[in-house]
Amino acid sequence: QVQLVESGGGLVQAGGSLRLSCAASGNIFSINAMGWYRQAPGNQRELVAAVTSGGTTNYADSVKGRFTISRDNAKNTVYLQMNSLKPEDTAVYYCNADIQKSRLGFTYNYWGQGTQVTVSS
Repeated sequence: QVQLVESGGGLVQAGGSLRLSCAASGNIFSINAMGWYRQAPGNQRELVAAVTSGGTTNYADSVKGRFTISRDNAKNTVYLQMNSLKPEDTAVYYCNADIQKSRLGFTYNYWGQGTQVTVSS
């Protein structure tokens, strides 16, 4: 089995910072893209940032210049450094990864359980 376990959410004042972590564990041969999504009440889940295995990154326009995604391939972990947080960043943040479980196996998409980020004004 494969698990994605997130940590680092919490309550912060506007202008503050948080760092989210997501560690993948289990039967893993390789991890392709990893990313962070978020979902606020009443809204659809949206992509926040993603990073390929080679380090190419992609960001939502709303977080460019404030959030930084990075990954440690040796630890199967992806991070999201969030600076200059705004109340509109309040949401449940979900980790996502495309994981291949064996050399000749298919790649499957996995989700973490989510971590709450609340930004107070």
